[in-house]
Amino acid sequence: MKKIDEYQGKKVLVMGFGISGINAAHLLVKLGANVTANDKATPKNNDIVDDLEADGIKVITGDNPISLANEGFDVVVKNPGIPYDNPLVAAFVKQGISIITEAELGWQIFDGHLVSVTGSNGKTTTTTLTQLMIAENAKHQVKYAGNIGISFSKIAEDLGPDDTLVTELSSFQLLGAPTIHPHIAIITNIFSNHLDYHKTRENYINAKLNITRNQTKDDFLVINWDRDEWQKIAQRSQATIVPFSRLNKSHEGSYVEDGMIYWRGQEVMPTKDIRLIGPQNVENALAAIAAAKLSGVTNDAIKKVLTTFSGVRHRLQYVMEYQERLFYNDSKSTDIEATEVALQGFDRPVILLAGGLDRGYTFERLVPYFKKHVKAMIVFGECKDKMKDAGNQAGVPVIESENAITAVPEAWKLSEPGDVILLSPANASWDQFPSFEVRGDKFIEAVEELTGKKEQ
Repeated sequence: MKKIDEYQGKKVLVMGFGISGINAAHLLVKLGANVTANDKATPKNNDIVDDLEADGIKVITGDNPISLANEGFDVVVKNPGIPYDNPLVAAFVKQGISIITEAELGWQIFDGHLVSVTGSNGKTTTTTLTQLMIAENAKHQVKYAGNIGISFSKIAEDLGPDDTLVTELSSFQLLGAPTIHPHIAIITNIFSNHLDYHKTRENYINAKLNITRNQTKDDFLVINWDRDEWQKIAQRSQATIVPFSRLNKSHEGSYVEDGMIYWRGQEVMPTKDIRLIGPQNVENALAAIAAAKLSGVTNDAIKKVLTTFSGVRHRLQYVMEYQERLFYNDSKSTDIEATEVALQGFDRPVILLAGGLDRGYTFERLVPYFKKHVKAMIVFGECKDKMKDAGNQAGVPVIESENAITAVPEAWKLSEPGDVILLSPANASWDQFPSFEVRGDKFIEAVEELTGKKEQ
């Protein structure tokens, strides 16, 4: 951990009691700040409040009182999910008060080698693969943190100058990380996500590009080269560009040719040996390989990871096989693009469980994928009627269910030996579950209850 004094004696407000917010509050106390912690909800677990207060932190729950804007805070550390049009946040913006996220705080105290990953899809898998590959050859600690569910600042506290940290960073986190400077940055892809938060696609792209804003020619930007738009976006970085591509050969980076993965013209391994299924995971592997090779990782270490790693929880996670049916949990597919790539990963008939929060869009884009891959659909949640419309357009049998849990026995009734039962909702979970993780866990529990087996 790097010793810094910029928070010494400063008055800091931490907004949000998520894992990162709580860790940030305690860290700020160590850094000499006078800390107030605020959450709009009242925690069900009183231990959270007790622990904060025991550390000398003033705690305010149950509201984001606008009066806090008049208490002279020097810095606000905001939960990434709190939008900037939140009345209290907007008041701080108007006053010109520094508003950062916990990722910025983690970077400020980090004293080692930083690799950071962002993108619309594939962030978690790419982050995990990169960390595993670098760790295979490392003589020092290699950890991961960030949007992957582990506090950046908490892990950064325990790492030294020779250690490596691989961070997954969302657009929300990057908006509040003005000085972050990874030596290797990865952009997996950029679609049109979170426009309810960012308002425009250009705002969303700009937030993603904060990952490379402070990079120089001595740093590296590893970026997907499979679309012209992404190639143009890369030109907005000052870093050395390292492309990865499943579709276009580029000797400057990692690519696929005739079923073989190459790094700068040298063979690494066949794509068929990657344990993870689907073309999207070939892309995730290519991104991780580029970062790993830039970090000095051997081909043997890369092969070991890619031939054994079976997936991140909730991201096309293999759950089990039962009576010749395969169950997959892809609860983290919270947008159309993620479900598109999930469906492309299967050469068996799919019974698709989909639906969730209605964000106002329809699902015509999925119709060709339904026609090609899906034999039946179970739909649920706020947008079930829109999802049903797309299924009907594709000529796929569709039935309605209450949620992702009740859909499991319904899917089983429709299934036959050789089928895949896939939860890939194409929508956020917040209409029925507090997070995609909870939705995925409940789906797995329903599968276990149905089969009498534990996940594998």
